[in-house]
Amino acid sequence: MKPHYISFVAALAAFFMSCVFSASAQPGISEFYSASTEVKSWYFSMSDLVLVIGAIAGIFGGLRVYSNWQMGKHHIDAQVMGWFFSCLFLSLIGAFLRGLFRL
Repeated sequence: MKPHYISFVAALAAFFMSCVFSASAQPGISEFYSASTEVKSWYFSMSDLVLVIGAIAGIFGGLRVYSNWQMGKHHIDAQVMGWFFSCLFLSLIGAFLRGLFRL
């Protein structure tokens, strides 16, 4: 029973030491500004990529809804609302991120 106690105390000490060392390694203001400038450099290309992926997913969603409508499944309200709100989400999150990074 005593060896388990020693290993528990050693593991607990190692955990507290790692917490102390990780707390001192927090990023500062200069790292935040460098990350912000990096985000500003690739934001517009990633924004365009997300909109293209959203357009492709919207086309596939529209084809799926059309296929279900043609097969006689006329209860497609949930699918239409899902695709509509996903497009709305993509548009709003782009505007939110643009405001967040002041672009």
